[in-house]
Amino acid sequence: MLLALAVITVGVALRQIDRVYFARRPRAAGATELIALQRTRANNLTPLLLLAGQWVQIIGWWMLAAHGLLFAAAAAAGVAVHFRHLQEISHFAVHGVLARTGRANQLLAELFAHHPLALGPVPVRRRRHVRDHHPNATLASDPNLAELHQAGLRPGTTGPRYAAALIHPLTPRGIRATTAGIAAGLRGPGSWHRAAVPAAMATAAYLAGGWPALVCGLLISRLLLYPQLAWMSLLVEHTWFDPEHRIGTPAQVEAGRCLRLYPRNRALAFLAAATWLPYGDLYHYAHSAHPSVRWNYLPALEAHLAPPHFTPDGLLLGTTTVARRHHRALHAPASKATSPATV
Repeated sequence: MLLALAVITVGVALRQIDRVYFARRPRAAGATELIALQRTRANNLTPLLLLAGQWVQIIGWWMLAAHGLLFAAAAAAGVAVHFRHLQEISHFAVHGVLARTGRANQLLAELFAHHPLALGPVPVRRRRHVRDHHPNATLASDPNLAELHQAGLRPGTTGPRYAAALIHPLTPRGIRATTAGIAAGLRGPGSWHRAAVPAAMATAAYLAGGWPALVCGLLISRLLLYPQLAWMSLLVEHTWFDPEHRIGTPAQVEAGRCLRLYPRNRALAFLAAATWLPYGDLYHYAHSAHPSVRWNYLPALEAHLAPPHFTPDGLLLGTTTVARRHHRALHAPASKATSPATV
């Protein structure tokens, strides 16, 4: 057990190198200043160490899983969080701001996230996310909105169906969708190595922690827990079903269709940023306004922007929650809610 904890500690230390390297930043600044600053610090080494640190920690969790049921359950949760982190780090690679060069961004995203998690080719994700989602967020042509509709978040959705849609990846329908997505990812260009990397990862999990690591630290994490964390993140990116369509600067437009979770609760904001909203995802409004800003500088950018139109204090629990707003919007008159027929 001590060896497993030591491995996790080494992984944590590796991850901090990138954070320390980009740590010096103004309290508040505009996008132009921050982009100029991040360009002076752009490099390929610290992102490599950051991603390597994530996988070193994952190996440590796999080793820990062999020490009993409680540790296996902890490994399932811990590895799922790291998978979520890998997804979000690779998201910034898709935007071209993780590493210094475009080639390094794509290589790091493929090697450390897309191949092992069977996420499909990076160029496909870039096209879907950068070209199709960002300019069209909350509009009928947004692929993310279509995904929400397909999961059951449609106008008039009943209480039980709405509740099931909030935990869609944990439902039989959601598990089938996750499995189908993995299968599609393995069939992409270069299918032999896209299949070989997850197979090698399964072998590594078994060698590190036996069946508990393979089942809890890999299969349950990848098929159930990580998809649910990613789904929760999607739910809190935008006021999907009742945005305020504004005109003006990118920040003014995004302020009408984005939200900012936990603006007044630092403890919950810290917990979210450490688990299911990592690497700038808590600052999705600032990211949507200026996608070329690296996550390290999003807090400074957010402080420079006017707040978005919705600042809830929770996803499910609280006086003003995202779940409650989505539910109310889906039960609004047809003229105010997004119709599934338009998707």
